Amino acid sequence: MLCNLTKLNDNDLDQIRSLESDLGVTVLAFSCHDVPPATLEEEKLAKIQLLEKNIGVSLVAISQ
Repeated sequence: MLCNLTKLNDNDLDQIRSLESDLGVTVLAFSCHDVPPATLEEEKLAKIQLLEKNIGVSLVAISQ
């Protein structure tokens, strides 16, 4: 399963902001997708890990 921050419409965002105000905390909205991870050889995995390190993000290889 892969999750990412959700793009919200104005109404949904207003409702979340109201909840945040009521609770006194920040709330993040995520959408999740059931995607199969790719099976990679060590060399390909190393390339992904190097790029992750270089640009400071997490990358996920998936099967299509």
